[in-house]
Formats: sequence, structure tokens, C-alpha cells
Amino acid sequence: MEVLIEKLQESDAEDLYKFELENRKFFEETVPTRGDDYYEPEVFKIRHETLLEEQADEISYFYLIKDENGNILGRMNLVDIDGIHKIAHLGYRVGRLYTGKGVAKQALELLLETVVERDIKQVKAKTTTTNIASQKVLEKNGFKQMACEDEEYEVNGQRVTFIYYIWNRQV
Repeated sequence: MEVLIEKLQESDAEDLYKFELENRKFFEETVPTRGDDYYEPEVFKIRHETLLEEQADEISYFYLIKDENGNILGRMNLVDIDGIHKIAHLGYRVGRLYTGKGVAKQALELLLETVVERDIKQVKAKTTTTNIASQKVLEKNGFKQMACEDEEYEVNGQRVTFIYYIWNRQV
């Protein structure tokens, strides 16, 4: 399956809302919920507009992972960009039907290519100790494990800790 990443657009709101609704239960099995309000149409619309404003201000970049037919497979973001130190933080999620198919790995490869254009020198990421798939995606794309948090958190009845990763652009 060919994977593309496209910057989030205003016109993506309806399809993205549908994607989030379809995958809500799946996502909430491994990450904390975004809350019921997030899934209210008007709240989602406002949140979408806020993301577009952040992107226009170059504070964050939001991408949709799509297939060759334009179907949304997931999301991938660079957020909390520190323009002085050239550091960004990575976040991503792939829909239930597309996990285990190399989608996240391919999308992250593409995203890291955009980092050069944006003069970002370092990308930080975190995942949980139970999310082996995410750990593999990060490591296959050159991220190095930096630390494992001591404090445990409960996510859907499971005790987890966070693992922190870092990727440095080769100059």
C-alpha cells in the first residue's frame, strides 16, 4: 500500500471527524481518551480550526496519512516546535484497519523528510512500555531510546510507563 502524508486542510474536517469517530474505541484502548466533548461536532470543528491556526503560525504541523485514493489512514504531527533550538515533538495514530501494515513506518519516513525543509534538527517522541508497535516504528526510523519514566500511569486499566525517544537530523 502506498502511503502519503498531506498537511491538514480546512476541507479535511468532515473526513477527519468521521475517521476519529470510527477509531475512537480503538485509540482509547492504548492512549488516554480525548474526552466526550472532543467528539461533539461543534467542538471538533473549533478544534480543527485551532490546529489550522497553529499550523499557519508554524507552532505545529499536522499531517493526515492517506492512501493513494485519499482515504485517511491516520494522523501524524510535529507539535510544540521550538524555533530557537530547532526541536519538535512527534505524535501519531493509525486507524485500526491499517495497523500492522507498515503505514506508520512509511508515514514517519516521509515526515522526517519534511523536517529538513523546516530546519528542525531534533524530534522527540514518547510511547508506552506496552506499545511495542510504536517502539518498533520509532526505532526503524532512527529514533534512539533516551529514558524510561519511573512513574506508572493507568490507561484503560493497564499500568504503563512512558519511554522517551529522540531523533537527530544527520547534517
